[in-house]
Amino acid sequence: MVKAEQRRGGRARWLVLPVVALAAWGCVRGGSDAGSPARTPAPSASASASAKPSAGAAAPSGTYDPAAYAPQVRKYAKQAGISAQLLMAILYNEAYKPHDPAFERSWQKYKPDAAFGIANMHRAAFDQTKRGRDFAGRQWEELPDDRALAVEAAAWYLHDMSAQLPAHWPGSYSRDELMALGYNAGGGNMAAFARGVKPGSQASDYLTRLRDNWKKAGTAVAG
Repeated sequence: MVKAEQRRGGRARWLVLPVVALAAWGCVRGGSDAGSPARTPAPSASASASAKPSAGAAAPSGTYDPAAYAPQVRKYAKQAGISAQLLMAILYNEAYKPHDPAFERSWQKYKPDAAFGIANMHRAAFDQTKRGRDFAGRQWEELPDDRALAVEAAAWYLHDMSAQLPAHWPGSYSRDELMALGYNAGGGNMAAFARGVKPGSQASDYLTRLRDNWKKAGTAVAG
């Protein structure tokens, strides 16, 4: 009887472990899923495919090196008219999260507003960004399985952030830094930061990590 109870208790503990792991991971990690203080309604970017993966998409796995996607970064950054170094630095910023498709979908069930793909894009941001673009027929649910699509969507989201910036602003942030803040916190917050509003702790942390990743991002895309 005691042994049977012990076996049942052991099975219960193994069933609980994945849920606990998911919850613990969400509590200790930051990033685009959390966003920044004073979030506006405008969406920020930072998860069964209904279409074929983009050309050049690599097979997803739990761990990856963003530098492996330098060809896609250079391609889509050029198409979107943005800095390839910025796009790569964003991927490094977002690499804190295990990018295994099965894990992302499990996490999305636990946290429905989670982001998908190696660029950690939210559904609303993806749906807004794809309008009128060559990936307009693609779905947000495809992002975990198609990393090239994730890079392409992130590039055009950054393009849209750039278009929202004024010609001049009084703050000390560079254009790329503001676009990164917009990627993390949304266009409304980005505009406020450009006017001189001080970013909250999460947005500040995102910018610090971007600066830390800037040099290796440049090396990665120099290829």
